[in-house]
Amino acid sequence: MLYLSQITGEKVRLARVFPRVTRATPDDELAFFGPPNMFAEADEVHVDVTFTADKPKAEALAEEWKRIAPVKVGGVAYGDPGQEFVPGRYIKHGYTFTSRGCPERCWYCSVWKRDPKIRLLPISDGWNILDDNLLACPEDHFRSVIEMLKRQDRRVEFTGGLQASRLTDWHVDGFTQLRPRPVFFFAYDDPDKCTKSPPEAMRVAARKMLAAGFTAASHRLRTFVFIGFPQDTFSKAEARLREMLNIGFTPYAMLWQPETPSAEKWRPSPEWRKFQRSWARPAIIHATLQPDILNSSGTK
Repeated sequence: MLYLSQITGEKVRLARVFPRVTRATPDDELAFFGPPNMFAEADEVHVDVTFTADKPKAEALAEEWKRIAPVKVGGVAYGDPGQEFVPGRYIKHGYTFTSRGCPERCWYCSVWKRDPKIRLLPISDGWNILDDNLLACPEDHFRSVIEMLKRQDRRVEFTGGLQASRLTDWHVDGFTQLRPRPVFFFAYDDPDKCTKSPPEAMRVAARKMLAAGFTAASHRLRTFVFIGFPQDTFSKAEARLREMLNIGFTPYAMLWQPETPSAEKWRPSPEWRKFQRSWARPAIIHATLQPDILNSSGTK
C-alpha cells in the first residue's frame, strides 16, 4: 500500500520499523521489527516509537535503515501529536482512533501536553477504540462511533481507558446497543495525584454498568489501575486493586515508568514488575482471589 510521504508529500512505498512488537503492531509486508534484511525495499522509512524506553534501540535502527531510504524517527515517545490517523499505517487494521487529546491534567501523562483539548477525527472503521478520552467527546461524535461499531463483525474493545467521572447515561445507552457485549477498560488512576477519577467515580461507573446488564462475572468490565509511582507502596496498590475487584471491575495493573532522567531515581524495583504480573491476567486474578461481589446487581 502507498502512503503519503511526510517528507516529499508524494505517495510512496513506506516501510515502518518498530522497536517493539505489541498486539496492535502492523503485520503487513512493509512492517519491520529489526534491521533491514537483504530483501528490504522502500522509498521512505519511518521508525515509530511508542515507549520512551525504546528510544535508544529506535535510533540505532534508524541508522541501519538509512542505507535503504530516507528515515524519519517519531511517534508518541517523541511527542508526536498524531495530526491525522491513517488506518493500518502505524497500528494494525481494526485498531482505530476517532479522537485525540485529553482535557485532564494527570501528572504522569503526556497526552494533554501534546493535545490539551479533544480533537475529533474522521471515524474510521475498527473494533478496538484507542481514543485518549472517548468519553470527553461530544454526544453526537460518540453516537456516531457507536453506529460505526455496530457494523463490525467481532467483539468490540475499548482499550484506550474510559474516564469514569465522565460516564453518562447516554454513554451507557450507546454501549448497551453493541452485540456481542464489548470489553471495557476504565481508568482508575492514582487518587492522590489525579483527582478526576477518584474511587467514588469508579463506584458510580460500576453501578451504572452493572445496572445496564454488564456483569462482573464476565470479566469484560475491566479497569486499568496505576501502580508503582513515587510514594506508592505494595499495600496501597493491592488495596486499590482489590477495591476495584470488589465493586465489579476486573483490575489490570499498569506499572509506572519514568520518562525523564531526573525521574530515574523513582524507577520501580523488580519486585514491582513481579507484583504487576500477578494482577495483569483475569484468569490468574479470579483463580486466586474471591471478590465480595460476583453478581450482576453489584450488591454484596
